[in-house]
Amino acid sequence: MYGEILLIILAIAVGYLFGCFSTGYIVGRMSGHDIRSEGSGNIGTTNALRTMGAKGGALTFGGDLLKTFIPTLAMRFVVCPNMGYSSEMTYLMTLFVGLGVVIGHNFPFYLKFKGGKGIAVSAAVIVASSSDSVMGWIMIAAGLLVFILVVAATRYVSLGSLIVVWYFPVYTILQYRHWHGFAGLLALSLVFTALAYFKHAGNIRRLLDGTERKIGQKREK
Repeated sequence: MYGEILLIILAIAVGYLFGCFSTGYIVGRMSGHDIRSEGSGNIGTTNALRTMGAKGGALTFGGDLLKTFIPTLAMRFVVCPNMGYSSEMTYLMTLFVGLGVVIGHNFPFYLKFKGGKGIAVSAAVIVASSSDSVMGWIMIAAGLLVFILVVAATRYVSLGSLIVVWYFPVYTILQYRHWHGFAGLLALSLVFTALAYFKHAGNIRRLLDGTERKIGQKREK
């Protein structure tokens, strides 16, 4: 019991350190930009694409995926098998380290806890944690399709992101509803969704009052 608690704390801590690698900020600095003072001021992929173009956006997206995959896949394929964990416990522990990455990405200590919104890293957590089942791959494909369709139809990246983050609780319900630890697992899944909505609070307000920027829309002076 105590060993598992310590592993959870360690998983979140390690994930947080990886998450603090703020790719958008670093890529921006390397190319002469301070992404925090350009565009929306966010250090995530969307603003990197908006302020630095396709190359900056791609580097930011790739870096955010990489910093998520390293600790989550290490947990799933190295740590959990060595601990003899079941598939349910492996999913749980992968979510814990993934949560650490999201928190680190959203609240990096050295940028005064002002980071990204966690969508790209959350997507990477989804792939790392649930790609071991047919149900997982079906839902990953469905989630990607939903995101593309929503963004294509509305041109709101934020709206697509806010819909897709419900993947975590939905997948948990469909795949693990009969597990004895389901309640705790579902609560953990909902934390990912809650964090995304918290970081998108401004976007939600703008969506409601019709002032949210669309893809390709220029900022009004």
